[in-house]
Amino acid sequence: MTELAPLGRRAAVEFVGTGALVAIVVGSGIQATRLSSDVGVQLLANSLATVLGLGVLIALLGPVSGAHLNPAVTLAAWWTRRRGGDGPSLRETVAYVPAQFAGAIGGAVLADAMFAEPLVRWSGHDRWSPHLWLGEAVATAGLVLLVLGLARTGRAHVAPVSVAAFIGSAYWFTSSTSFANPAVTVGRAFTDTFAGIAPASVLPFVAAQLVGLAAGVALVTALFGRRSPADEDVVVPHGDHHSAPVS
Repeated sequence: MTELAPLGRRAAVEFVGTGALVAIVVGSGIQATRLSSDVGVQLLANSLATVLGLGVLIALLGPVSGAHLNPAVTLAAWWTRRRGGDGPSLRETVAYVPAQFAGAIGGAVLADAMFAEPLVRWSGHDRWSPHLWLGEAVATAGLVLLVLGLARTGRAHVAPVSVAAFIGSAYWFTSSTSFANPAVTVGRAFTDTFAGIAPASVLPFVAAQLVGLAAGVALVTALFGRRSPADEDVVVPHGDHHSAPVS
């Protein structure tokens, strides 16, 4: 069995991975608006870049940290550990979540820098409507169900393709274009570009994501039963929690 990397390294991976994800989302949005004035084409380009980039990030970083890249996924996995599963410990969760938020903000700043945009400018893109919050709850519930369901059925090895495909589809079938990630939501408030979200819209989006998180965990239990300790880790196995002490 492969031993877990030190907690500091895993937190750094979550920081870099989440930052790269936001840089992909924001940067491709900026590029899309510069290449086309058609909103549909812009969204297509943005979603395609996100799908490809997310799949690569999960495949590359999953073996080290699990490639959560999302506080909702980390918290859902931690909750399964509390219920007898094999998710991250409280100490790991406390290390991962701040790293994800910091990485998301850094990724937005990096994307702005690459396109000669102001490094930090609060987004003016208001996303304030109940139907958008519903979309976020649905997208987050679906993501949590997918990630934990893959682990519970022994199919975590297909997570890079499956998770990327779900996020790509959710760009189009949800009214909110599927942020489904509290850290990414906060990071996107720091850029006044295509992918941005106004700071005033962040809190209800995050609240909807937390509702979706709870719904997703409940669905996993209802559909797959309780997780056994032998199941694979989220999102991609990064070692055996029993082969080395959990940091």
